[in-house]
Amino acid sequence: MYEHILIATDGSDLAKKGVDHGLKLAAKLGSKVTIVSVTEPIDQRAARAARLAGIEDPVGRYDQTVDEEMAKRFSSLRERAAAQGVTVELTHEIDEHPAEAIVRLADRIDCDLIVMSSHGRRGVRRLVLGSQTAEVVASTTRPVLVIR
Repeated sequence: MYEHILIATDGSDLAKKGVDHGLKLAAKLGSKVTIVSVTEPIDQRAARAARLAGIEDPVGRYDQTVDEEMAKRFSSLRERAAAQGVTVELTHEIDEHPAEAIVRLADRIDCDLIVMSSHGRRGVRRLVLGSQTAEVVASTTRPVLVIR
């Protein structure tokens, strides 16, 4: 049914529920799995403020911090996938618009299903806080499994 599942995670506790659900589904179906984490690039105003505060190469430091975080996250994801008997491909995208990056990747790898978690916020709270999951659902023609 689903031969290639894309699981999106930001590393949060809520996203871990989505990862676990996606991995269990993949294990039952024998699906290929790609897991993506999307981080936003450093805001140029923040980089400028850091330089003014005396921090040398704030962009390089930010990139190094993100690389270290991804290494930890990917190590944990590999372990969790192995525990389910699933082989995963891990990818990291840098984009100001995470939802757009997830949809582009889904199209590029031609996945059958996108699995994501959501807080399930509604109304003004969703508008104020935004929802990457809601944006993905609205922007793709692929099935999206939302875990709450």
